[in-house]
Amino acid sequence: MAATPGTNPTPADEAREAAVEKALARLDLDTKARLLSGQDMWTLPALPEIGLDSLVMSDGPIGVRGVRWTADDPSVALPSPTALAATWDPGLACRAGVLLAQEARRKGVHVLLAPTVNLHRSPLGGRHFEAYSEDPYLTGEIGSGYVAGVQSGGVGTTVKHFVANDAETDRFTVNNLVSERALRELYLAPFEAIVANAHPWGIMTAYNTVNGTTMTEHRYLVNEVLRGEWGFDGFNVSDWLAARSTTGALTGGLDVAMPGPATVYGEPLATAVRAGEVTEAEVDEAVRRVLRLAARVGILEGADPVVAEPPATVDGEALAREIARRSFVLVRNEARNGEPPALPLKPGAKVALIGAAARDARVLGGGSATVFPSHVVSPLDGLTAALPEADLTYAVGADPNEELAVADKGFTLRAVCRDSTGTVLGTGSVPSGQLQWVGTDLPDGVTHATLHTVELTGTFVPRETGTHTFGIKGLGAFTLTVDGTTHFDDVQTTDTDDPFVSFFGAPVPQARIELTAGTPVPVSLTHVVELPTDAPITMIAFSLCHQEPRRDPDDLIAEAVEAARAADTAVVVVATTERVESEGFDRKDLRLPGRQDDLVRAVAAANPDTVVVVNSGSPVELPWREDVAAVLLTWFPGQDGGAALADVLTGTHEPGGRLPTTWGSLPAAPVTRVTPTDGELPYDEDVFIGYRAWDRHAETPSYPFGHGLGYTDWTYESLAVTGTTATVRVRNTGDRPGRETIQLYLAPTTPDANRPTRWLAGFATVEAAPGETTEAVIELPRRALEIWDEASNSWAYVKGSYEVEAGRSIADRRVTATIEA
Repeated sequence: MAATPGTNPTPADEAREAAVEKALARLDLDTKARLLSGQDMWTLPALPEIGLDSLVMSDGPIGVRGVRWTADDPSVALPSPTALAATWDPGLACRAGVLLAQEARRKGVHVLLAPTVNLHRSPLGGRHFEAYSEDPYLTGEIGSGYVAGVQSGGVGTTVKHFVANDAETDRFTVNNLVSERALRELYLAPFEAIVANAHPWGIMTAYNTVNGTTMTEHRYLVNEVLRGEWGFDGFNVSDWLAARSTTGALTGGLDVAMPGPATVYGEPLATAVRAGEVTEAEVDEAVRRVLRLAARVGILEGADPVVAEPPATVDGEALAREIARRSFVLVRNEARNGEPPALPLKPGAKVALIGAAARDARVLGGGSATVFPSHVVSPLDGLTAALPEADLTYAVGADPNEELAVADKGFTLRAVCRDSTGTVLGTGSVPSGQLQWVGTDLPDGVTHATLHTVELTGTFVPRETGTHTFGIKGLGAFTLTVDGTTHFDDVQTTDTDDPFVSFFGAPVPQARIELTAGTPVPVSLTHVVELPTDAPITMIAFSLCHQEPRRDPDDLIAEAVEAARAADTAVVVVATTERVESEGFDRKDLRLPGRQDDLVRAVAAANPDTVVVVNSGSPVELPWREDVAAVLLTWFPGQDGGAALADVLTGTHEPGGRLPTTWGSLPAAPVTRVTPTDGELPYDEDVFIGYRAWDRHAETPSYPFGHGLGYTDWTYESLAVTGTTATVRVRNTGDRPGRETIQLYLAPTTPDANRPTRWLAGFATVEAAPGETTEAVIELPRRALEIWDEASNSWAYVKGSYEVEAGRSIADRRVTATIEA
């Protein structure tokens, strides 16, 4: 009898299982095989004969896109997962999950393809903004809160990417060589914790190979560890296009192969059963898990859903703003010349806001994490609303976007679909220059069989006079016309074998045109549609791209310097771009793109009261950090990030975040390799990643794990440990209310070269008024005192003497107690 792992089955569980068995008994082999194969990009087939509706899945993790990849179908966009982890608050993660369940229900989605709980093994990982932390315990706690929140709304989750999917280079083929101990103590640990604590209804297996076996066929890790040892009873879905073998996938524990209709399951699976390559009983097990998921989310006749009444409605805009300001990490805030620290801003101070990212904010990461919010509050928007007009000026300073972006501001476009004779079949709305039609998501009256060309057509009203650059993202034949002149009429190709290049690839410049601000011009990009008959995904994906006139970078910096010199405080917003942090590739370095470092240095030289806001999803190098008054990390802050930034800068709220990952320079970073050799990537560092590795190599990072400042001061008064319970007493010694994140670390009193110097064992957040004392009670988990013993292939409790250290970061430990384990 399947039930929530670690619990006894309830009558509702038993009733759902009975409905599952009844439905399963009515299916023939071909139908069962078909159910395990996606019918399109996002759904499984409906089976009316057993009362089963079509199961709908959708990308997350910061919003629910739904089945349409378009701004016509907007979604709430929360801050990036790194931001959520920076709150160190599983309860807040749970509230985020409740909101996402609400969004999923609104869009008819049953399963959210999230959260991502891979680790920040190397700072070069290009998709780290979509994961939580370098620490497995913090990752597991935040992920557990997220999963519990989503599923409390009756929507399933798929914790991903199982496992060791910690970089993007050669992600489809790389063989990651990982010791059993590192797997258990680091990479499997968040998945194990979430299965135990939150009981997810799904897991997604990764593209990569681990120790010689691709993850969609990894019988040991899926069937023996995940299902056997941990008791996971949910469904296992492949990452998109990850499944490669019919028999290997089924015997390896894969339940669903996505996307469809052409997968290794369906007809190939039924054929394999009839050939005796796999058994129908194995198929039944996979179908049983899919039907169980359907029963849980309420789409199987005769089964009551786990959640009959969804939670109370959540204000998405307010929660997005709250998470953002709670995630911002103030890593530096210096007092200068006897004056108070730079932040919060002084009332009445004249502020120069500087940076292209202050006007055109980057609020989320690229790739499959992308959603389309109904609005975006930029830093310029937020500060304009918060400050009197006379107190705020703006200058571009430096633009990090060195490549074209999807046509957006100033463009009014629509899509016109024609057949091979030029007859219009239908039209569709295109809110930006990005067109992505997947599967049957086509305008009314249009079919793949009759569609020959798609034209993006409309007008562009420039906001600047000068040379504008137009280009194309996508593959195939295109014709680009601007203001009546054809500038490109040819085939655009690529040298990569990544099937998602039309989604994630770089745009190619194809025209440079002199335009006048405010004067509309007609624009058109026509694409000849050629859909390969053997393509695993039926999609039409391309974009019209644009770049505004490029001014002399030195002139822009000079203008910013003059603005900073005339202000009391200069706020410089620096950022990464989609070409730096996105899906499908890793980073080459940790530098800010463009002339942004030069900009910060020049502004800081002109105004000692310079505050730098860092808009990146994961660490970047800050070579000027000692030369500025304050540094505030805002991650990718979501749709209301600019409003949250104004809250924090003006001091109506304090920055609440603490670093979930170490920030340092690339030359000093102890683990950096993400590129395989001959298809293999050895995890030679074993269990020493993140702060564990920085400690081992005696390197000092720019800012340590757990670091973060607020607007008040705290004194740690005492730490007492009774059994496995630690009680930490702290006092707010500042002059305003505040929130403190108390972190608990364990350190063996006798150094052991095979173990980290110390590691995170627990944490809690507390609030207190000025002068008030408060306590945090933190339980030490048994696992914090265990290691994986490869000789016995089991967990081993390590007895001995340990220091329990409580403090503000791994490098700022305030009170200590000794325990004997």
